Amino acid sequence: MKNKSVFLLIFIAVVDYEIGVCYGGLRKNFYEHTCPQAEEIVKTIIWKRVASNLTLPAKFLRMHFHDCFVRGCDASVLLDSTPNNAAEKAAAPNLSLGGFEVIDEVKSQLEKECPGVVSCADIVALAARDSVSFQYQRPLWEVLTGRRDGTISRTSEAPSNIPSPLSNFTLLKQSFANKSLTVHDLVVLSGGHTIGIAHCNFFSNRLYNFTGKGDTDPSLNPFYAAFLKTKCRTLTDNTTTVPMDPFSPLSFDTTYFHLLKLNEGLFQSDAALLTDKGSSNIVDELLDPAKFFTEFAQSMKRLGAIEVLTGSAGQIRKNCRVVNS
Repeated sequence: MKNKSVFLLIFIAVVDYEIGVCYGGLRKNFYEHTCPQAEEIVKTIIWKRVASNLTLPAKFLRMHFHDCFVRGCDASVLLDSTPNNAAEKAAAPNLSLGGFEVIDEVKSQLEKECPGVVSCADIVALAARDSVSFQYQRPLWEVLTGRRDGTISRTSEAPSNIPSPLSNFTLLKQSFANKSLTVHDLVVLSGGHTIGIAHCNFFSNRLYNFTGKGDTDPSLNPFYAAFLKTKCRTLTDNTTTVPMDPFSPLSFDTTYFHLLKLNEGLFQSDAALLTDKGSSNIVDELLDPAKFFTEFAQSMKRLGAIEVLTGSAGQIRKNCRVVNS
């Protein structure tokens, strides 16, 4: 019996070690002893805010994605610009990000509970999961924790790392490969476009000037294109927004993939997923909700482990907007 117990402990230790290696040193229940209530505090505040603002899940999911693609998941996207440095927030892809004040609220509460313990990077990762999960009242994916916060944030690094909505398949594949993510991750994570809105100027070229000759993208469903033209009336409109999923814009579901099959993906980067046989086959698989939710959970774990800072690297910011002095 004693030998079995020892074997079990060794087995658990090995599994935990392998998880740590696979996910950059992150692990489950990182704050179990240093701040036992950390994850519950995050969830309580996030759920309360989402209950009164159903646009937040899309904002936090996008914030997490944009953070991880620039310098890894280190909360560099939360840093404000200073007189001597223009931060990621000031970059074009991030100008429409939102929800920062809620992250501030969570951080403030955690600092009262456990000063200097919980990283802003972990808060962003947890906020993405908890906000999207609110709809189902259960966690949709596991968030491993133990990230630390970066101290560098540069405007110039965001456009070159964050995938553009104007990208073709080759560019998208390379952009994800640069972060050790696969084509499968690319298609699965694109499913996040089932919630949220988009500004007209990020896709209006598909409506009014696709090849520079005042034409419409022939791969875009003509009926959908006509509908979009009633919303986005000019090529340069950068204020009007439309839902990325017009049927269920606040519901995290598989509608996005059904729209893709109808050639109603909003961005050029959405339509690009059908231009490669492999990715197109993955789109077909993800029409099944059970398959999508399972795969999304795995891809989010991989996304959340990109180039993470752990151990003694980085710092635990006291204020998510500024580097510790």
